[in-house]
Amino acid sequence: MIKTDIVIIGSGIGALSVAGKLCKNGRKVTVITKGQRKLSNSSLAQGGISVALSKNDNYKLHYEDTIEAGCYINDKDAVMTLVSKAPEIIKEFIDGGMKFDTDSQGHLLFGKEGAHHLARIIHAGGDRTGLLVIEQLLKNLNENITLIENQMALDLRVKNGICSGVITRGDDKIINYYESNVTILATGGIGQLYPCTSNDITITGDGLAMAYRAGCELENLEFVQFHPTMLNIKGKTMGLISEAVRGDGGILVTKDHKPIMEGKHPMKDLAPRDVVSRVVYDYFLRGDDIYLDISNVKNFRNRFPSVTEICESNGIDLSKNLIPVRPGAHFHMGGVKATPYGETNIKNLFAVGEVACTGVHGANRLASNSLLEGIVFGNLLADKLLESSMKSEHFEDAISNIILGELPSKNEIQDKMMDFIGIVRHKNKIAEIIDWFKHYMPKDKQSMPFDKIDITKASNKEIEIYNMLTAGYLIAEAALKRDKSIGAHYITED
Repeated sequence: MIKTDIVIIGSGIGALSVAGKLCKNGRKVTVITKGQRKLSNSSLAQGGISVALSKNDNYKLHYEDTIEAGCYINDKDAVMTLVSKAPEIIKEFIDGGMKFDTDSQGHLLFGKEGAHHLARIIHAGGDRTGLLVIEQLLKNLNENITLIENQMALDLRVKNGICSGVITRGDDKIINYYESNVTILATGGIGQLYPCTSNDITITGDGLAMAYRAGCELENLEFVQFHPTMLNIKGKTMGLISEAVRGDGGILVTKDHKPIMEGKHPMKDLAPRDVVSRVVYDYFLRGDDIYLDISNVKNFRNRFPSVTEICESNGIDLSKNLIPVRPGAHFHMGGVKATPYGETNIKNLFAVGEVACTGVHGANRLASNSLLEGIVFGNLLADKLLESSMKSEHFEDAISNIILGELPSKNEIQDKMMDFIGIVRHKNKIAEIIDWFKHYMPKDKQSMPFDKIDITKASNKEIEIYNMLTAGYLIAEAALKRDKSIGAHYITED
């Protein structure tokens, strides 16, 4: 048994925002991450951070755009908390050493992205915002932090509705039992449940599955956002093409240079992501190639160094001004039901970042609100913990005797999810994938369809597959229950 005051599972922007503020105030924290410390969706984020800091902007306008993009089913109090506290928290981040892109006079540069009615996106290193933010947050850590890499969280340690830590296993195959007063889930989303995704290879829905097995309330799982512009090389997704490219003048066109968003939405190429993704996907299903025309984007190479590198490393001749694209899974609006302060229905268990569902994104996340959410709600969670005193309960873990049987491959799960719970869902087919998932449920299941398993007998890879099955099943169940299209949940009757 390894005892620690606070354990954080994950190393993305939410996790490191919490850890940085806690360690600065003298709290001892253990951060455990599945891969290396920089392997997260946050590091891959090319877009920036939306925040009302320009002269023409204010948090009320940011609020309105967030609510509109979320189809008005957002938790309005959570949205107001996010956008109103964002300017001060981002200013503090800048004062702490974070450098965002500025003009020659040192003023912040603001970009525009989909569903924003004005330019309010700040960037760092052009399209390297996420990576540079993570690097700054890592610099902010001190000797009060123990950061453990390449260790997979297997299950939460919960008894009588109280969380007392986490069970993990690393490459050495040794199972570790962490006993902590506070446990924070910051494991990211579910992108790797789909064959085409912008997400890091480690993002397989582990946090969602562990939370479900622990008895957490879950919310809005049916809302999976697809990004319309993933680099498409012979049917394979090779990286993300930032929405900021369209914000700077990029236009989606056919091979005959016909703009595809004309007449589809008043905001055309900067319409909400679910709208643009469905249009691109419709062409894709017909076998038509879609390109991002960058001929109107000024200083493309300097403005988008990451996109330039991704394209050229995959043989794209940027002098032709056409980048082949297709949609890919990008962000999960659903997750563990939590407040903006990270509180869940399990005592001493908190959730932050994409694994949490505060309701702030509604049915469709507004562009560049994800990094903002991690920083702002990460800081609010840290503040709450600094004001609180929590104690874990000591107990001996009882390992389930449920043994995993035959499991599908990761590719099988991904293909099924795209076919049945993808950009367009067919109402009469969702039950098919639910039945498929049920085939892999333990036959001697107890209170839940996907229950606790014998982690001593299953490998990390098998548990990862089991987590993907669990998360996929839960998303499918949620999609079946919502019988009307809204936002990222687009359902047809045929």
